Amino acid sequence: MNRQAPTLEDVAREAGVSRATVSRVVNGVRNVDPSIQDLVRGAIERTGYTPNRAARALVTRRTGAVALIVSGAGDAFAGRVFADPFFGRVVNGVVGYLRARSTQPILLFAESEAARRQVVDYVGQGGTDGALVVSVRPDDPLPDMLLAARVPTVLFARPARATPVGCVDLDHRAGGRLAGQHLLARGCRRIAVIGAPPDLRASRERLAGFRDALARAGHDSPPVAEGVFTLDSGAAAMTTLLHDHPEVDGVFAANDLMAQGACQVLRELGRRIPEDVAVVGFDDSSVAVTCRPPLTTVRQPVEDMAAAMARMLGEQVQGTVTRTEPRTLVFEPQLVVRESA
Repeated sequence: MNRQAPTLEDVAREAGVSRATVSRVVNGVRNVDPSIQDLVRGAIERTGYTPNRAARALVTRRTGAVALIVSGAGDAFAGRVFADPFFGRVVNGVVGYLRARSTQPILLFAESEAARRQVVDYVGQGGTDGALVVSVRPDDPLPDMLLAARVPTVLFARPARATPVGCVDLDHRAGGRLAGQHLLARGCRRIAVIGAPPDLRASRERLAGFRDALARAGHDSPPVAEGVFTLDSGAAAMTTLLHDHPEVDGVFAANDLMAQGACQVLRELGRRIPEDVAVVGFDDSSVAVTCRPPLTTVRQPVEDMAAAMARMLGEQVQGTVTRTEPRTLVFEPQLVVRESA
């Protein structure tokens, strides 16, 4: 004989309070005395009561779900996302934060104009409580579309144009300086850069910081070959740099995947790493550890940044934010020294 699922009345009886009080605690009403909240939560745990999400949503107008939207362009976009360790780290940070708060992430892709409209319609009509947006487009219209639909939104990385949306970001310029200072401290003097698309703020800032470090040490601006954050583009850029500047003894790559591609080319050509050419990457992703040799890199604390993004969204949804201006939370990079430099 199946045991009937515990009800609000069962919890109320166990806690010694009214059914209405239990309902207020379950639905997140904030004017309940903390000691009563603890009492009710203890009763919930003892009885094994599980709130009915559908009924709860009718009361709170919340779904208990958050959209994690990856926004970009191209037919193979989803494949690129799953192949890039950066996005996996974002997901880990978001899921880790939300799971502890009984909130479910819903992964959505907005790779085209039609897909963006579908995403905004879904989220704007109450499919989720808000949106966490990771965009690979500097001119992405999605944040403005979500704002127009009155969807609580937080971005990973500052947008290219002024948009009244909260975001988390890294001091990319400081990260570029760390890379430059380290290569100089190793004694590298003929240094080159594998850059990334200059229309992205992060790419420009990393390169600017690297140039700052070299300029302060009296060095000319380094030669740059541009990649697109992929292993193959890093390999192609390294090949170009060695053809045009065979004397290179130090390389800074704007992410770890491109640094890994550079290392492959250097090994194939018989260049020792770091004895002949030192290599520094950026991100401190899983690639940095599996690369041969393991990469010296600038750490971007992606998991912590993603968790902070989720926390900021939660503050918006719950109405606990008192500031009127959207907040930008900037994290500091760290140099992680391994065998490549």
